[in-house]
Amino acid sequence: MGNEHLVSIIINNYNYDRFLAESINSALNQTYPHIEVIVVDDGSTDGSCEIIVGYGDRIIPIFQVNGKQGAALNSGFAASRGDLILFLDSDDFLLPMAVERVVEVWMPEVGKIHYRLQVVDIEGQPLGNFIPTTTAKLACGEVWRELIQTSGYVSTCMSGNAYSRKILNQVFPIPDAYKTTADDYLMISTPFYGQLVSIEDSLAAYRIHNSNQWALASVSGSRFRRFVQHDLQNFALLLQRAKEFGFEVPPNLEMRSFARLWSRLASLRLEPQAHPVPSDHSLQLTYWGIRSLWLFSEFNWQKRIIYSIWFLWVGLMPVSLAYFGIAWLQAPHLRPKAIDWTLTRIRALVS
Repeated sequence: MGNEHLVSIIINNYNYDRFLAESINSALNQTYPHIEVIVVDDGSTDGSCEIIVGYGDRIIPIFQVNGKQGAALNSGFAASRGDLILFLDSDDFLLPMAVERVVEVWMPEVGKIHYRLQVVDIEGQPLGNFIPTTTAKLACGEVWRELIQTSGYVSTCMSGNAYSRKILNQVFPIPDAYKTTADDYLMISTPFYGQLVSIEDSLAAYRIHNSNQWALASVSGSRFRRFVQHDLQNFALLLQRAKEFGFEVPPNLEMRSFARLWSRLASLRLEPQAHPVPSDHSLQLTYWGIRSLWLFSEFNWQKRIIYSIWFLWVGLMPVSLAYFGIAWLQAPHLRPKAIDWTLTRIRALVS
């Protein structure tokens, strides 16, 4: 598309005054000139409002009572004018050429462009890993076909996506049921309305800190319980979208996603008494997880073996040992260096 197209960067913020300025500055300092920056403060009680006011007319400020992420994005989108929309969480930040790179690959038939996120610490220093991992290629093309066959696709978090306004007009406003999981609502809904384009480079940073809603600063059963609960909600949304478009889904679709199954297994092992799916059993989830790897994943055989070992380890070992397997897969920044070194040696031997 031509460089004359306006791009809206919508930053949603709630009590992140310690990160907010870096996020806003990253949006304002883009190499692409035709942008508007909208900052939605969702009822912050810290110093966020003062920071926002300090930018004057360089940004479009919106102040509202606390309604959670979905309400903030709804307000920001309603105020935006851009042909292309980037949503940026206020604890994350864009790299300078992010918008320029996105505009370069945008075409009329594209509904979403996603790119990798570099994981950083609370000070903004790289931790050495990415979302998604660099070994996983981001999905592209008619991704709805993959969605209705596997119930998922390789994508990234909120700050790693740009959307066509034409597509967002068909899925907004975000329902209140997704007020804390707006990125999942968009991830599932948008592929049905347009093609996806992937940029394999990292164009933004995802910050890990103790206040992240979904990021694993630590491994706990409560975090995985929330993952499972929102996975169940997402699966229901997927079935709804497929029905709206007249697509049939396989009857065992829910058992085809090993990512969904590893979250359920982790939740069950860490806090069985509070696990959201009472009918789940460790052996059953272990079997389903390995089955999904070998029948439905696109991993090479080395990865399938490694992840199969993970399911066996987490499903069969005592909880104290299963914990280390869960931390290795779900929170790479918490991995013991010795485990990473061992896995690197194993990959070298089997490659």
